Amino acid sequence: MNVIKNKFMMLVSISSLVVVLDQLTKWMISHSLSYYEEVQVIPGFFSLIYIHNPGGAFGIFAKNQGNLQSMLFILIAVLAMGLVLYLYKNTPPEYPVLSVGFALIFGGALGNMIDRIRLGEVVDFIDLYVAHLHWPAFNIADSAISIGMVIFGFYILFRKVEL
Repeated sequence: MNVIKNKFMMLVSISSLVVVLDQLTKWMISHSLSYYEEVQVIPGFFSLIYIHNPGGAFGIFAKNQGNLQSMLFILIAVLAMGLVLYLYKNTPPEYPVLSVGFALIFGGALGNMIDRIRLGEVVDFIDLYVAHLHWPAFNIADSAISIGMVIFGFYILFRKVEL
């Protein structure tokens, strides 16, 4: 029973940290910059920019705005979080890094879902680029999801873990 409690506490701790950092940085950006204002941090590579993303990951479906789309993205996030909880619960104890990956995905999904519920879209602010080639703007939640997915992919491809 203690192992289950510790595993649950790890999920809550990591996910909560992601959500707090995500929401705090989004609040700081939205209160420090005007909408679409950009501040170069490393010229030619990294800027902070305050934008909203009504679409999915990396701006997919961003042009189709509306309440139905926002509700669909919330439903997808809830389903994904349910799947992540299932996978987290079934992750063997000998794979603690995989558990961390699932906790990062869960926290990131929750952070972006909070934005969708509050605003109908997600606040993004990290802009990476080289010359005129820009990666789509993203946030802390997106970063946590991406890192968690890399960990999950590593385990699926190289560790052959069964969940």
